[in-house]
Amino acid sequence: MKKIIMVLLLVFSGTLLTAQSKEALEKIESARIALITERLELTPEQAEKFWPLYREYSEKRKELRQEFMDARQSVDRKDMTEEESKMLLNKGLELKERQLNIDRTYAERLTRVISTQQLLQLRKAEDDFRRMLLERLERRRDQRERINNRQERKDNDY
Repeated sequence: MKKIIMVLLLVFSGTLLTAQSKEALEKIESARIALITERLELTPEQAEKFWPLYREYSEKRKELRQEFMDARQSVDRKDMTEEESKMLLNKGLELKERQLNIDRTYAERLTRVISTQQLLQLRKAEDDFRRMLLERLERRRDQRERINNRQERKDNDY
């Protein structure tokens, strides 16, 4: 989950991935895997079957988000015509329907590997992980701002 969020943040900011950020993404992915494995209390047998299926599911979700971002970027939202607005709205609704179908399909497939209780815990673990990541990113941003402010005050004192 952290990897997905980090990728989205990087895409939104237009930042190119560097070797350092790839390393950070790998750490985030490892933390996400650890959190989900712990929260779901996956047995080794479940984990072996769960993770390939979950990665496949995550990739399909990522593809849908990318498709919507591409559709949004294909129109100038400031000067959007009524027809373009309708097209974008319909595209969003279509993608939500496809997302629901993917969720249904993978819920069925995942419950062959994990219990329905574990599936519900998965949703909560994903949300918790996303929230924790965003809070951590916000704290880092605040720390950087404080450091920059201190440096600016120092520079102004000289």
